[in-house]
Amino acid sequence: MKNNHIDYVEFKANDLEAIKKFYHQSFGWGFTDYGPTYVSFSESGLYGGFEKTDEDIVNGALVILYHENLGSIKGKIIEAGGEISKDIFSFPGGHRFHFMDPAGNELAVWSDK
Repeated sequence: MKNNHIDYVEFKANDLEAIKKFYHQSFGWGFTDYGPTYVSFSESGLYGGFEKTDEDIVNGALVILYHENLGSIKGKIIEAGGEISKDIFSFPGGHRFHFMDPAGNELAVWSDK
């Protein structure tokens, strides 16, 4: 893992079982379930996951970058004109936060530190 590189992509899905079946049958992806609301995928060229949602999906992709020091990169994002849309939180495997770039795109940064 390298700082500032895209490391993961996350999509929304209303039905995790249906989405797993689709991507496995279509592309041969493998999956790991993390409870009833999240599944990660592998064997796709880039690691990622699907988060269950009951809302309508408008823009379901979330690009996730890696950085070993979330506090440091969070400060740089704010200084450069980005806005924090979801502050640092824990999840199995690490911590992350979400931000909006000046064009209104939401991305996230995660760390295993």
